[in-house]
Amino acid sequence: MTQMTRIFCLCLTAVCLLLGITACMADEEYTTAMDARLTFSKDTISFDTIFSGQPTGTYTFMVYNPSKKAIRIPEVRLAGGSNSPYRVNIDGMAMAGGSARDFEIAARDSMRVFLFVNPPEKDQDALEDCSDELIFTTEGGAVCSVILQAKAQDVYRKKGWVVTRDTILQSNRPYQILDSLVVAPGVTLTLAPGTQLFFHADAGLRVEGTLMAVGTLEQPVLMRGDRLGNMFTNQSYDAIPGQWQGVTFTETSYDNYLSYCDIHSGTYGLRLDSCDRSRMTLSVENSVIHNFSGHAIEARSARMYMGNSQVTNAGGDCLHLRGGHYLFLHCTIGNFYPFAGGRGVALDFANYEGESRLPLEQLAFVNSIVTGYSKDEIMGSQSERYTDDAFAYVFQNCLLNTPEDEEMNAVNVAWDVDEETAREKNFYPAFDLDRLIFTFGLHPKSKAVGIADLEFTQLNYPKDRLGRDRMADGTADAGCYEAQPLPEAEEP
Repeated sequence: MTQMTRIFCLCLTAVCLLLGITACMADEEYTTAMDARLTFSKDTISFDTIFSGQPTGTYTFMVYNPSKKAIRIPEVRLAGGSNSPYRVNIDGMAMAGGSARDFEIAARDSMRVFLFVNPPEKDQDALEDCSDELIFTTEGGAVCSVILQAKAQDVYRKKGWVVTRDTILQSNRPYQILDSLVVAPGVTLTLAPGTQLFFHADAGLRVEGTLMAVGTLEQPVLMRGDRLGNMFTNQSYDAIPGQWQGVTFTETSYDNYLSYCDIHSGTYGLRLDSCDRSRMTLSVENSVIHNFSGHAIEARSARMYMGNSQVTNAGGDCLHLRGGHYLFLHCTIGNFYPFAGGRGVALDFANYEGESRLPLEQLAFVNSIVTGYSKDEIMGSQSERYTDDAFAYVFQNCLLNTPEDEEMNAVNVAWDVDEETAREKNFYPAFDLDRLIFTFGLHPKSKAVGIADLEFTQLNYPKDRLGRDRMADGTADAGCYEAQPLPEAEEP
């Protein structure tokens, strides 16, 4: 290689290095333009209502720099400053005292923000507004922000709670049950309208005495898990079964009454132990028992009445009855449990359990719906060994999802077999399986429309569970909800 060639190569290398350095410098240029603004994956973070004195789960969102140049962010701050209940981590840096400094985002790049809220307890009944604003100020002076919304609720926290004397719980603020709540034998626990019981994982309500949960349509009594927030985007923990145990009525518990109660998303709903069947164990009216990983209602040789109520969605059975005395009037029983593995049926009844003789003295369904996803949602089993034991059941003026059987003790019933209206199509609006929202209002084309026995309706429930007149057109529908006209946009 000649001397001139060597010089040329060295010059060419220098030029390439210079061009590379210049290109890198171009990549590292920062904009200070006022119109160079940040964007966010979420403009508003909403925590809904949360419990004071305990942190929420962590939420996250992304901060984007859509500019062709890098952006410096001299300051990120909470509008509430050091008094804000929000805790923020930006790109791995924890925000201290309500602010943090010196961030930068490369051209068309992003950074991640994590935050949670832990509002202090104030020993007050009213909700506390915990809204705030997370403000990003760029080097160019652009101010961009994410709105943070939450309302904090003080709760009565209870642990190892045994009610040993007659007690009335008021609805001024919720009760958080950290383990089980027990009602001692001979004691009555009354839940006033609007009372809310939030149960921790594996916590439940055990009634050895008497429970009187008397809500109203406007102020129902609520029993649910205490895990708030979402498991995934648009999927709340409250819609996931197994969040708490359930309610157990022991062999010493009688004369229990539930009205306008909403009990949902536990491992089981109601359990009734064996008892003296000459006495009423439990009466339920105008209530919803919904979404359980096990049985929704499990009763063994008990006495129970249920009217104008909904029992739906169970990984086990909606009704699992072994012996006893039962009447269901104007009820909607439906098993549309969305997690198909191991799903039971809407109704399973028998007059024995293993080697135990459990006479079924009465099981009556009147003006009710019994249905679900499968082609047969009613399972009845009579003891083959003790053929003289009582096995008395009847369905009257009901919609039944089971193969039509002339030997079945059924009077004036409709069979839920029409593919156009059967099973989940009996209900409106359609189930939202993405968010696990199930609405059991009756579709006006359902076979349950107009089949109810008017005498039972007029004497017992002339209004449906939501207070709507059943008999305006001279007929009444089976189930706990009267069908309503479809919106004009959805009429055929």
